[in-house]
Amino acid sequence: MSAIIFDCDGTLVDSERLGNEVLVEHVAGYGVSMTVDEATALFRGCKMADCVAALEARAGRALPPSFVTELRRRTATAFRERLRPMDGALALVSALSIPFCVASSGPREKIELSLSVTGLLPFFSGRIFSSYEVGAWKPDPGLFLHAAGAMGVRPSECVVVEDSGPGIAAGLAAGMTVVALLGERAEERAADGVRVVRSLSELPGLLGIAPDARAL
Repeated sequence: MSAIIFDCDGTLVDSERLGNEVLVEHVAGYGVSMTVDEATALFRGCKMADCVAALEARAGRALPPSFVTELRRRTATAFRERLRPMDGALALVSALSIPFCVASSGPREKIELSLSVTGLLPFFSGRIFSSYEVGAWKPDPGLFLHAAGAMGVRPSECVVVEDSGPGIAAGLAAGMTVVALLGERAEERAADGVRVVRSLSELPGLLGIAPDARAL
């Protein structure tokens, strides 16, 4: 094992519920009613274009071009005020002794904002990879393959840490070892070969890496 590739939302930063709270409130103004739990289940790990298409199907009409811009603005405000790192994230990345990076389907500005407000950004300098810059969105493995290449590591030597179905599928398609961070969803059945953890604190022991991190 030579490198770890982390997803961002729901893996390094506790953004899934917060982001979907903003989404539910925003889309209600266009006549679409849904719960936060429903939105989280539907849109976890999905690219924005697919989310918009699903919302338009519910609304029965096209959403205006300003919809995504305004959603991103509201989300950024909520993140600055309330976003927190996932439990164990700071301790883990502080102690890792092998290379690691973040590879997210979100735009770079969102990734950097999320990592900045949670205190994680300094650990990922020069190692942030966005689907918007690579042109590949999960479950396509292109983003993870690009990240591995940029770090000079073979895909088979990488571990992907993900919380979403599309991300897990992308890691498997890339030929990487996949760890699913499922938290309260840990009882869900994961794909064959996928290792499941409830929290990031379980990762060092599961993978046999950075023994000094186990006490953190």
